[in-house]
Amino acid sequence: MKTNYLSRLRHSSQRLIIQLVFLAGLLSFFPAEGADRSPKPLRPVSTYSIVALDKETGQLGVAVQSHWFSVGYIVPWAEAGVGAVATQSFVDPGYGALGLEMMRAGKSAEQALNGLLKSDRTPEVRQVAMVDASGLVAV
Repeated sequence: MKTNYLSRLRHSSQRLIIQLVFLAGLLSFFPAEGADRSPKPLRPVSTYSIVALDKETGQLGVAVQSHWFSVGYIVPWAEAGVGAVATQSFVDPGYGALGLEMMRAGKSAEQALNGLLKSDRTPEVRQVAMVDASGLVAV
């Protein structure tokens, strides 16, 4: 009987500790009264991409590093024998698909990018790099 009581007491104590830790964590999100609530500068972030062509093998590649999660499905685009595109920042996935389509049709990376930028209502927010199968780069 004592063992059962001690076991319940220990379980209750553990549950109370977990609840207190959870509550302390929640309270840490709210500033204390009188605390400085002025906006803080955002931490610096780094996102970068690279497009490349190995002229010896003809292999094309694209890679991205970002502070955002799961950008691999929207930023890098590549097609063997055609080109590679990296579109980041305020991403328009059309830049990848259409850029490759234009290069597949014989446009250079520069021609493809210029065409996309001219038809974009907000080109100033785009960060794009392209390389075509001949090694011409457009940024």
